[in-house]
Amino acid sequence: MKSSLKVLGSLLIISFILSCKKDDPIVPVVKDPVETVDSSYTQYGSPFTQVPANDDVIMYEVNLRAFSSQGNLQGVISRLDNIKALGVNVIWLMPIYPIGTINSVNSPYSISDYRAVNPEFGTLEDLRQLTDAAHQKGIAVILDWVANHTAWDHPWIEVHKDWYTQNANGEIIIPAGTNWADVADLNFDNADMRLAMIDAMKYWALEANVDGFRCDYADGVPSDFWTQALDSLKKINGRSFKMLAEGARSDLFASGFDFSYGWNFYTSLKNVYGGQSAEYIFGVNINEYNSTPSGKHRLRFTTNHDESAWDNSPMVLFNGKAGATAASVITAYMGGVPLLYNGQEVGRTSTTPFFTKSPINWAANADMRTNYEALFSYYAQSDVAKKGTLTKYANADVVSFKKTYNGNSLYVIVNARDAATSYTLPSNLQFKTVTDVLSQTQVTFADTLQLSNYQYLIFTE
Repeated sequence: MKSSLKVLGSLLIISFILSCKKDDPIVPVVKDPVETVDSSYTQYGSPFTQVPANDDVIMYEVNLRAFSSQGNLQGVISRLDNIKALGVNVIWLMPIYPIGTINSVNSPYSISDYRAVNPEFGTLEDLRQLTDAAHQKGIAVILDWVANHTAWDHPWIEVHKDWYTQNANGEIIIPAGTNWADVADLNFDNADMRLAMIDAMKYWALEANVDGFRCDYADGVPSDFWTQALDSLKKINGRSFKMLAEGARSDLFASGFDFSYGWNFYTSLKNVYGGQSAEYIFGVNINEYNSTPSGKHRLRFTTNHDESAWDNSPMVLFNGKAGATAASVITAYMGGVPLLYNGQEVGRTSTTPFFTKSPINWAANADMRTNYEALFSYYAQSDVAKKGTLTKYANADVVSFKKTYNGNSLYVIVNARDAATSYTLPSNLQFKTVTDVLSQTQVTFADTLQLSNYQYLIFTE
């Protein structure tokens, strides 16, 4: 929820926010019934049986206010085939819940009811139609979950004040160390609040048949709560969930998350495009995976809702269509789980807000979309692209590497410069005839390649 740091600065900041901390050593007494499912919930439809393995995930983030002119769930349903064409098998919906009105900036991350659909976006029936339609196309659906805080007019505040963090005067506070004045900090020392939170997560898993959650500001929530919540979800019979943490804490994987953010990779890629040696990004890739357990992954992206709202669009950050596409090649093919954010595939140049509506022009840059479909469709069907062991080839201007898996090899060469570059090929590729996997044409190399601005090649021997 990095966005609020930049938008809420002009709102009243509560001066005592540091007087109370949720990370106290007090360990709450956890009640046994966390494993049970509320008897009033029923499994809507049939559990999705094609939730992809972690290695195979290609994720697509939907900002409902930007995705369609309607700005609602039906707008997503109408474009599911376009999402599928990108090789996507997991859709992440930004928060769909009612938004608070007290101190509001209209952020979907200020939630006034954990178990309702915001009428702006549609109804529970619309969400069910979306999950049904996505499942029919082999796509899982995960919801954005905001556990750290609620809106100031969430009913819990009136009924259960002790479910919130309070200062010495007994006043509920905003999250410590932030200026997020539109939200009230939850107290994870309260076992009843934890159970209510987990119960609400189960509601969506059952009543809407969703396949997991992207957990906002996961670093702000105690690890033992995540363990409790994720263990509880996994005990729902017949279900398989994907869990993404927006966080960098080392214990998130141990709590049960499948994925966490690759922020360092994103930053390093921007630095390479800014002139830093292309070799630098390989070290960042290794460092991120040194703290990632086997079978888990880092989410890799050239943008997401925060970056596109507050940083800039890939078209600006990576210097136009060619640069943005080449950056996506590096991000997807080097390793991790790739994320696409709605609009990047058609080269949206402006920032993309999510406090207000700002529909994407899907008719723009058809050539760019065609390239994205080719890149990610090939990635989706290539085990070596998704699972291969990486060997780097050192060069200051060109990101070049080989991936190997089960005896197969895939090569990726990307010019990271907005200038033509002469690249000396590794000796094992000099004077070889290779197959360009995107065009399915054969190319015979000399000892060097002349690469145009941001040109990329993906090929097999």
